[in-house]
Amino acid sequence: MKSGIYSRRAILRGIGASIALPLLDVVPTFAQAPLTASSISTGINRLAYLYFPNGIPRGIWYPEETDQNGRLIKLNKWMSPLEPHKSNIIIPSNIWTPEGNGHVNGTPTWLTGYDYDSRAVNAGGVSADQIVARHLREETLLPSLELSLKGEGYFSNSLPRNAISWSTPDRPMAREIEPRTIFDRMFNTQTGGTSNRSVMDAVLADARSLGNVVSSADKLRLDEYFESIRALERRIEFAERQSEEMREDGALTDTLVAPTPGIPADHESYIRLMMDLMIMAFQSDATRVCTFMLDHGQSNRYFNFIPEVKGTWHALSHYQNASGMTEDDDGTTSWESVEQKRTMYAEVVRWHHHQVAYLLERMKSIREPNGNSLLDNSMVLMGGAIGDGNEHDASNLPTLIAGGGGGTIRTGRYIEHKEPTDLAGIHLALMQRMGVSLDRLGSADTSYQGLT
Repeated sequence: MKSGIYSRRAILRGIGASIALPLLDVVPTFAQAPLTASSISTGINRLAYLYFPNGIPRGIWYPEETDQNGRLIKLNKWMSPLEPHKSNIIIPSNIWTPEGNGHVNGTPTWLTGYDYDSRAVNAGGVSADQIVARHLREETLLPSLELSLKGEGYFSNSLPRNAISWSTPDRPMAREIEPRTIFDRMFNTQTGGTSNRSVMDAVLADARSLGNVVSSADKLRLDEYFESIRALERRIEFAERQSEEMREDGALTDTLVAPTPGIPADHESYIRLMMDLMIMAFQSDATRVCTFMLDHGQSNRYFNFIPEVKGTWHALSHYQNASGMTEDDDGTTSWESVEQKRTMYAEVVRWHHHQVAYLLERMKSIREPNGNSLLDNSMVLMGGAIGDGNEHDASNLPTLIAGGGGGTIRTGRYIEHKEPTDLAGIHLALMQRMGVSLDRLGSADTSYQGLT
């Protein structure tokens, strides 16, 4: 490692704008402390929560084949997009939330472990992500990021259905739904009368001057990073142009709504752009904690762009209601049988697994100074507050854990629990791996021990 010691703040102070840089052999984290041999060997750990609404058809969140030790041999057809990444995930069974679940009570308390008091608009406690963010607030440019897709449907403006991150029991964190806003928070180019483009060019030129002092591996890492920034910006600019043109033409997005300025009209492009922004935030060490709502807690989004699927997500979740009548939330879509509707519902779940597979593949492709991938140095928890969508039950919640947690998690396993296992205990285990000294969260007074 080079002997020189730099900090991001010192390097970029004279530019008049801030930009987060990736972890380098020669450049420490945003805090002024230098890297040590220990921190390089273990890496920097990150924590991401992906909230998945509307539950699942019972029985599709289990592997098709495991060995006697629970090692994942083959995933089922509905989880098959994750097959290339089965060695990087854990699927725990029989997960539940003892106090709060469902669209209204479960969404706001998924990360607090309590029940929701709708009269007081109170989630019972501070959410797990914000507890970690406070612990790391001096370490990174941003304490945390709270991302969400723009909600669609009747309940899109409901506060409890749109809040999983709480800074206090009665104060939800604001969600970021526009890619441009998130990009500007990480790469702050709003500087006086100078254009965003010229400031960004100046920042990148200044940062590239590090090439004189960093290793050849770091030079390659910087080049890849700068190109990623430009690629992200180009995608954001394209989405902005496309949405404006579609609004002028009166066209609809693939989810059958009018386009929103700055938000990609193609739903897959939207979710993947948001995922790439989260990856960039982790790669640059702009933050180490992120929540991402894949939709609001009672999403009525249309997924008709999936072949053989029709109707809104929430209506599909009530798959037992299929008599041939118009039973959709919009009063226009009908289904011929329970099996047809259940299959469409499962296809929506599988589509989201494709998006998570994209996230994991991207994280695996990014190599960090300690030799591990970004996924090795991260923990990603995907799940929701409803088990079977038709029953709205609190048991067998869809839950998936990905990433190595800096070498602290043994992945590639299915963990079968005979007794209901509190989700809040898993939150505790992940928080402790982020350095938080806490032995209770909501309904859990013990940390989950199944990750090693």
